[in-house]
Amino acid sequence: MAVLEEISTQLQAGKVKDVKALVQQALDEGIQARDILEKGLLAGMDVVGEKFKNNEVFVPEVLIAARCMNKGTEILRPFLVKDGVEGKGTVVIGTVSGDLHDIGKNLVRMMMEGKGLKVIDLGVDVTPAAFIQAAKENDADIIGLSALLTTTMPEMKNVVDAVKKEGLRCKVMVGGAPVTAEFAKEIGADFYSEDATSAAEGAVAIIG
Repeated sequence: MAVLEEISTQLQAGKVKDVKALVQQALDEGIQARDILEKGLLAGMDVVGEKFKNNEVFVPEVLIAARCMNKGTEILRPFLVKDGVEGKGTVVIGTVSGDLHDIGKNLVRMMMEGKGLKVIDLGVDVTPAAFIQAAKENDADIIGLSALLTTTMPEMKNVVDAVKKEGLRCKVMVGGAPVTAEFAKEIGADFYSEDATSAAEGAVAIIG
């Protein structure tokens, strides 16, 4: 369907107004909200995510594409609810206690939302107790932890330990500039991601 391809193209180009108009047009043409979401908006974000991974586009382009995605989804939301379209899963993310950096975390959130996941963003300086509470309240599939300071990395282990202590079924994903796959293994995290695109792909794989 040409209109779905056009939604994907305009989203990649960051044309918010055009994306909104095309989403409405697709609905008026009787196309299912699920198809508009998956074959239009999410398909476009997949391309942006892949280009970002390959350094063909950068943070500003991702931000603009994510804005298009969000505006398009706002129009679709009532129809998706009516059709009973389930989200692909829920991720609780945040920067660990003592760390106030959020650029990487925000990118991960956008990439995950671009994959159709529901993301609960707890912000920065988040305590283990707050992660646990949010995971329970939202029946989260994954807790995503970000750290940019080596001094705050031990907080990741505190969250992993708290998840085990509470017997939660959710997986713990870690990432951030100083974090490595070895460190993730050492603290008992389930998944390590080196960039936002792999974090989103990994989350889909874990939940799937």
